[in-house]
Amino acid sequence: MKPSEVFQKVQLQNPKSLLEKQESGEERSSNALSTGHSESSVLDQVQSTLDDSSLSSTSTICPAPLCRQFWKSGSYDNGHSAKISIQNGKNYLHVHPMFLHSNATSHKWAFGAIAELLDNAVDEIQNGATFVIIDKTLNPRDGSPALLIQDNGGGMDPEALRRCMSFGFSDKKEKSAIGQYGNGFKTSTMRLGADVIVFSRHMKDRVSTQSIGLLSYTFLMQTGHDRIVVPMVDYEFNASSGTLEMSRRYDKEHFKANLSLLLRWSPYSNEADLVKQFNDIGSHGTKIVIYNLWFNDDGKMELDFDANPQDIRISGDIREVNTLPAWKSVNEQHIANQLHYSLRVYLSILYLRIPESFKIVLRGQNVEHHNIADDLKYIQYILYRPQAAGFVEGQVVTTIGFLKEAPLVNVHGFNVYYKNRLILPFWRVVTYSDSRGRGVVGVLEANFIEPTHNKQDFERTSLFQKLEVRLKEMTWEYWDYHCGLIGYQVKKKVRASVVAENSSHSVPHGGLEKPVILGQRSPSMASMSEAFGEGSLYKGSGMKRKAVELTETERANTQTTGGAGINNDWEVEEIQPINIPGNPLKDVEAANIVQEHKKLLAKCSESEKSVKELSDKLTWLGSELGEARREHSRLLAEALSLGPVKNENNASMPSR
Repeated sequence: MKPSEVFQKVQLQNPKSLLEKQESGEERSSNALSTGHSESSVLDQVQSTLDDSSLSSTSTICPAPLCRQFWKSGSYDNGHSAKISIQNGKNYLHVHPMFLHSNATSHKWAFGAIAELLDNAVDEIQNGATFVIIDKTLNPRDGSPALLIQDNGGGMDPEALRRCMSFGFSDKKEKSAIGQYGNGFKTSTMRLGADVIVFSRHMKDRVSTQSIGLLSYTFLMQTGHDRIVVPMVDYEFNASSGTLEMSRRYDKEHFKANLSLLLRWSPYSNEADLVKQFNDIGSHGTKIVIYNLWFNDDGKMELDFDANPQDIRISGDIREVNTLPAWKSVNEQHIANQLHYSLRVYLSILYLRIPESFKIVLRGQNVEHHNIADDLKYIQYILYRPQAAGFVEGQVVTTIGFLKEAPLVNVHGFNVYYKNRLILPFWRVVTYSDSRGRGVVGVLEANFIEPTHNKQDFERTSLFQKLEVRLKEMTWEYWDYHCGLIGYQVKKKVRASVVAENSSHSVPHGGLEKPVILGQRSPSMASMSEAFGEGSLYKGSGMKRKAVELTETERANTQTTGGAGINNDWEVEEIQPINIPGNPLKDVEAANIVQEHKKLLAKCSESEKSVKELSDKLTWLGSELGEARREHSRLLAEALSLGPVKNENNASMPSR
């Protein structure tokens, strides 16, 4: 019988005996707790062998009531602050419970906190994880909604769970690991709810352990603790007896004190229900239940489970888009707008690549992975190598193009990933009043810059600033070169002052490549050709993608005299669509351009679908042309050789 099957049938060995002497008062249970420690900071955890006399685990000052609104729940004032006490001649820093809230404020956005927890599950792919579940569950004590996050990774042994629930630890040594700081679990869980309980099963050296830990802001506030106390219990599976037993790491008094707190402050009021939570974990994995979820400023639960039974929404965060009535729907339904309030949409783009063997399951339905680059048309690839002090600091290939819905959608910006994880979605590097940049979207994976701790932004280093400047230039370059393809026309200014103004941007900041000039090959594209071969396919995001080259007709429609890009004096003027009521086109020439644009779009779409066929046809035509030229040369040579022969015959004929 498999261990996972045995666990579902196992009976706790003498469960009543573990709770016979359970202390009746909360303070008595708390006084059995003492301090576990790291070199830097401490989450108080039970070790009954230490001296309790030096550790005051509760305050005599009346505790503050728990506010269910996250941004107002940090008013924890019991007259104490972080302090240092001495035990056995060593100094230990006590972390005040208020730090749990202040630490969690690094997550301004609830979905960012959920993503942090998913990162841990994705990092477990290397340990065999094949899924992560995000769902709604219920708190059995009061029936209130709770958030469930569960994976079938390797799980955590007792020591690993203690490090997870302590500050400053990180076991992630792999370069590909997303998490680095060892702080994500605390910040994310406390940002989503006041309390979290963790169940983890781990198998090592044929020994299976089950560990349970509770991080409860409610418990700490209502009991007035002046330091963070984390109740934990551990079980081991006894293969010979087929029973689940208390871990031998600690004595019974220690186990009872922790179990008493778990049953008092967790959603589960008895030990049998507590252990039953392992039944659906399998032989290894981790389950996280976040309860007492936070409310927003309107008094509604921040996470909305009711609006869509297959999604989790953020209450009241649906953004209204101000645009023409005919364009309103396409803007509101666009992924750039929906990701702010729909968890399903956000998770679909959270990772640049996801193995086919790994599934993200939200509310019982798989999340379909979405590559933003698939939403683009007129795609180009630009290689950027930032440098500092003469040394190349990294390189990134940016996929850039117009959204397929352009110019109907008022969306632009770059989706910047770090080690496969989305950090900045649709980051707007330019602002415009004349539509310059409208609809231009890019995708890149910038591993040479470092994200902030909440993984929702990047550290403002010089490399980041150089990247921002280059992406801004890239947007304008692309727009100036291609805007005619989506219904805009390019007009040249005559003022020389503008030429001087634009020429000041001619040298990229911190990069090795130069801006794109109309009618010329971009140096970045030349670098791509050298790297991957002329006419070859660039491989990115796990799939092959072809750079779309403009046809001669398209170039003619986007080009007038002179150059383009940020080094020349070009301005753009929007061409309103013909079918907009109340805005008829006054210029017949402009109307013809729009109609020609539609024809070009149709041709481009058709050519994209048959690009291989056209390439083969071009090769065949070239071969035929070569053969025809050779035949022509042969016939010409033969014709030339016939001339002298005829004359010679004529000359040799006898006269009459």
